[in-house]
Amino acid sequence: MGENAAIFVVKTTANQERSVAAMLAQVAKKDNLDIRSIIAPDELKGYVLLESSDSGAVEQAIQTVPHARTVVKGQSSIAEIAHFLTPKPTVTGITEGAIVEVTSGPFKGEKARVKRVDEGHEEITVELFDAVVPIPITIRGDTVRILRKEETNS
Repeated sequence: MGENAAIFVVKTTANQERSVAAMLAQVAKKDNLDIRSIIAPDELKGYVLLESSDSGAVEQAIQTVPHARTVVKGQSSIAEIAHFLTPKPTVTGITEGAIVEVTSGPFKGEKARVKRVDEGHEEITVELFDAVVPIPITIRGDTVRILRKEETNS
């Protein structure tokens, strides 16, 4: 982030965050405005974040963009929004004992019980229900869908 740049928060119509971000980028480029980056985090419903050193440029940019409502008073810093900039591990929310369905790969459609969660490698070890012999298989955390979060007393 350049010197004296700040983060400005723009209120948008709900579910229009991505289109607002895309249009703001076009306007900033076309009008040569000092807007350095734009982010529309999934967790932040109804808002888009812009990095700029010029609040006037941000105000000017939103004038012509449909669904961009207002610039929220005040400024934010990179430190305050840093948690939006780091990807969450794909295994977040998956617990040992949970029942999952494999959504891709050779075991697609199979149901399994989670035996181990490896956050460092973003992998989980599961045992397939329909296997004749329960063999633990290790797969990526983003290749399953949680069906039930139930703990086992094993």
